[in-house]
Amino acid sequence: MSEKNLGNLIDIAIEREEAAHDFYTKLAEKVDEQTVKDTLQFLAKEELKHKEYLEGYRAGTVGPDTLRMSHVVDYKIAEHLDEPEAEARLDSKDAYLIAAHRELKSYTFYRALADLHPDGNAKEILLKMANEELKHKEKVEYLYANTAFPQTAGG
Repeated sequence: MSEKNLGNLIDIAIEREEAAHDFYTKLAEKVDEQTVKDTLQFLAKEELKHKEYLEGYRAGTVGPDTLRMSHVVDYKIAEHLDEPEAEARLDSKDAYLIAAHRELKSYTFYRALADLHPDGNAKEILLKMANEELKHKEKVEYLYANTAFPQTAGG
């Protein structure tokens, strides 16, 4: 892959990370529960970290080994439940489910791009970015499950 094509790919990924930051910032405004707001604001900050990583990679100040692949549990909740509408006010479980769908879309985006590339730095970065998005999906699906189906005293 040429440097120009890789640069264009990185530019697109940076735009997507900026859009994800804006998405989570706006979603946080639609919930009343502070812990959910905090979680969504955390995700917004994570997307900015991804943007910074991509900008650093493009500038040559960070390498592809900066991000590490990690094992992620994919609960596949978003794949089996419809995405709720992002209404003016959201309850906690719907906010988490919307976030899970967003992370699934981001994971799918990076994974599909990685699959188009031969082995090398571009593919490695895209796979690591996909893994980052899948880690976020794991977190919000866990929170969704615990919010939608809380533990009761009976078990």
